[in-house]
Amino acid sequence: MMKWLDILRRTARSMVGMPDYDAYVRHMTAHHPEQPVMDRTQFFRDRQQARYGGKGSGRCC
Repeated sequence: MMKWLDILRRTARSMVGMPDYDAYVRHMTAHHPEQPVMDRTQFFRDRQQARYGGKGSGRCC
């Protein structure tokens, strides 16, 4: 039951343009261990800038 709630939560956040911070941390740890990981506030601001500020796609890979 909890897994379904987690999936619904991630889906809802994705639909309103709020990316998953935990997924970002997992990705950075697995694929870019040499780079620093942004804290939640930095991550939110970065994603907001990428979405509304014309920063590009915002994807690293």
